[in-house]
Amino acid sequence: MTRLRTAPFSTSWGRLQLGWAWQNRPDDERRVSIDPTGKASEPDSESQPGQQLSFAAQELRLISALVFLMALGLFFALPFVLSIGSVVFLPLVSAVILTIILSPLADKLSSWGVPNFLASLLALLAFLGVLALALTVVLQPAVSLFDDVPAMVAQVQKHFAELRMAFSWITDLNQQLGGFEEGEEVREVVLATPSFLEQLAFATPTVLLEVLLTFMMAFFMIEARIRLRRRLLLDRQQVGASLKAARAMREVQDRVAAYILTVGLINTGVGIVVTLGAWMIGLEAPLMWGGLAALLNFVPYVGPLAMVGLLSLFGIGSADHLLVGLIPAAAYLGLHTIEANIVTPAVLGARFTMNPVLILLALTYFGWIWGVAGALLSVPILLTLTALVDHLGRPNFIGFLFGEPLFAANVLDLQNED
Repeated sequence: MTRLRTAPFSTSWGRLQLGWAWQNRPDDERRVSIDPTGKASEPDSESQPGQQLSFAAQELRLISALVFLMALGLFFALPFVLSIGSVVFLPLVSAVILTIILSPLADKLSSWGVPNFLASLLALLAFLGVLALALTVVLQPAVSLFDDVPAMVAQVQKHFAELRMAFSWITDLNQQLGGFEEGEEVREVVLATPSFLEQLAFATPTVLLEVLLTFMMAFFMIEARIRLRRRLLLDRQQVGASLKAARAMREVQDRVAAYILTVGLINTGVGIVVTLGAWMIGLEAPLMWGGLAALLNFVPYVGPLAMVGLLSLFGIGSADHLLVGLIPAAAYLGLHTIEANIVTPAVLGARFTMNPVLILLALTYFGWIWGVAGALLSVPILLTLTALVDHLGRPNFIGFLFGEPLFAANVLDLQNED
């Protein structure tokens, strides 16, 4: 009879204790493997970093998706908030843009030894002087031409009546086609609306309050620009963050101020050419047309179109023939084509070149929120946002929808460099 060989009791009990301890080990301990001989071996070190990297990538994409959804919701919700609180937000945004534009002038005056308070006041007064001069050049001749408006309206109606008579066969055809259809009697409902004077009386206090708040906030922001820069630079915990904040602030100020100054000089040249052209053609109040062309040219696309419409109506209303009345509008359209496609791109260069789709989107977006004031502020706001995005990181929205990272700089790569 064969006898079974058994291990000593102490060895068996030790192996049982080792197995119990292995099954109940803490999670933060390193994983080891036991080979058949009872020796511990290290795990495969190549599997752990891959798992950690995959988990970190999924976590980063989830956070990016949340940021993307929050930005999208903010884009659609912001117009309602800004529109309802326009009495507060419109002066605030306007004051920020004025501060960015006038801060270089205030810094220049301060470098000449002018006190900061006086330099800020002089910079704001210089802007108000230029604005008052432009409005005077435009509004004073317009008031004098106001008495001629009824005669011009009658002349425009006469030309359009002649044009309608030339195409009267189309009207006759529509009437004949409409005779085959039997329609019910339609009742017209006329709603009573406030007159222009009533609307102006209701809007004047709000406009005056917004203008007053704008210039007051702009003055205090310009005066506090040095303290704001010091706080923005010195309150950072890291030197890299301070340098990045300084570069972003300098880029925003330089880009917006240089753009407004350059475009202002170009528009002044356009106004001078339009004034000379209006004088040569024989239009009344050539200074008014030049100033109006210079002011409207600050609003891309929409301003020149409005100028073409005004010149067309005024030319048709003051000319004896329809085609002769369209000569001023055609001349301005040719001038604007040369300015927009040759002069402005050559002067501004690639630094200020913006996507036309973004410009139109900004015009419609802020024009929808704040009307004419929003359209005037749309390009400076767009320049400010693009300058900030260039320093903080441009999001890759289209690529993110197809699986790419939301930002070009990958957080995982930055961690690996550390």
